[in-house]
Amino acid sequence: MAIARDDLDQHGLIIGVSPERFRAVAMPLLFDHLNAQCEGTIAVNRQARIVWINDKYAEKVGISDPRSVLGKEIEEVLPASRLREVVESGQPSMLDLMAFGSEHFVVTRIPLRDEDGTLVGALGFVLFDRARHLKPLMAKFNTLQSQLVATQHELARARRARYTIAGFIGASSAASEVKRQARRAAQLDATVLLRGETGTGKELLAQGIHNLSPRANGPFVAVNVAAIPETLVEAELFGTAPGAFTGADRKARIGKFEVANGGTLFLDEIGDLPLPLQAKLLRVLQEQEVEPLGSNQVKPLNVRVIAATHIDLEAKVAAGQFRDDLYYRLNVLALRVPPLRERREDIPALLEHLLDDIANRSAQAPLEVGDDALALLSAQPWRGNVRELRNLLERAQLDVDGCLDAQTVRALLVDPVTPAVHTPAPPPAASVTQTLAEQLAQAERQALIEALHATAGNRQQAAEHLGISRAGLYAKLALHGLGKHG
Repeated sequence: MAIARDDLDQHGLIIGVSPERFRAVAMPLLFDHLNAQCEGTIAVNRQARIVWINDKYAEKVGISDPRSVLGKEIEEVLPASRLREVVESGQPSMLDLMAFGSEHFVVTRIPLRDEDGTLVGALGFVLFDRARHLKPLMAKFNTLQSQLVATQHELARARRARYTIAGFIGASSAASEVKRQARRAAQLDATVLLRGETGTGKELLAQGIHNLSPRANGPFVAVNVAAIPETLVEAELFGTAPGAFTGADRKARIGKFEVANGGTLFLDEIGDLPLPLQAKLLRVLQEQEVEPLGSNQVKPLNVRVIAATHIDLEAKVAAGQFRDDLYYRLNVLALRVPPLRERREDIPALLEHLLDDIANRSAQAPLEVGDDALALLSAQPWRGNVRELRNLLERAQLDVDGCLDAQTVRALLVDPVTPAVHTPAPPPAASVTQTLAEQLAQAERQALIEALHATAGNRQQAAEHLGISRAGLYAKLALHGLGKHG
């Protein structure tokens, strides 16, 4: 069917031609033009099987006889082809980039429909020798690709564990025992539960276990459960399907379990995991598979979990705030990380290590520690443990030149504890000199002092540490004459 001269107006525009007639004339012409101009054309049917391929395309991909591939699934002939996606979605893919060997070429894929609009296949045009006309686009693509690769390498380095078990400084019996247990845990692939106060070095040991394990070449991903808003914990850990909830990304987002696949996931503050999510975590640990939020697809995993907590999980189990089955699943290999006050003999070695590290980071000479300062530092309760000690030394590095003495240490401490002086014990008292109320008041005062000391004077944190309100803390500080603290 041709378009007659009478169908054209004075400007050469088509008039009085039905859409059906126009398509009948234009489509074959368009196809012939594309087939002539493109360096490759291929078509598949509804089952994504090849029904047509031109000679130029066959030659480019190394097919000697185009008829030999007719009826074959497209991926069998061209593994990188995305024509099946077009057939299944019915959506075109315009100006895509497709790799052939070491080169990239521009590809357009369109769905094919019959007269009733039913999807019957897809057609692909490959512009092999037209890629040079898109040189600016290709240059931008190559730049973005290079940046992506560099970013991926940077992320991979960031997910490498930096510390080893030897980095847990100390030769005391307590330190030696926890390092022995950590080395044993590294040789096994069971779940580990690290228990210890804040600042004792739980994440350091977790990284050390990972680095000594067969998973050392895999990623180490750390997540502080307490630092994530409760409404986002599920998405952060398990990932989301596209548009899983209002405001969610239209693209799928993988969770930390998938990021850690092949390596270790460190779940710090596991005791703060919301109760509704504990069952889902239990299933992931048992089945080694994850189901993203809003998805019906289950993804297999190969992840080792190391969890850590500073709270009494048994008490939370008894109170119904933590599932007992999850507790037993986590508590396969349990390591107690000792507080600093239980290994005071390690403080000199820790001081040397921390001062050297602080000096290197600040490009300054490390401080020396006087004997009086060492005695005072060794006498402190260190409720914040190594983290609190490091904080004090970092402040000292800014304020002190040369040698750190006891006077400076006292100024930096919230409520310094005087080193014990060994004197002969007094004879036993004939009777109790304090009433019960006085003894309780003294114990409460000491608890307030230690809480402020452990939190570096932060009253909000001290109140949380003591389990009382901030207003209650202020009242008790005033009652005991401690209003100047913090």
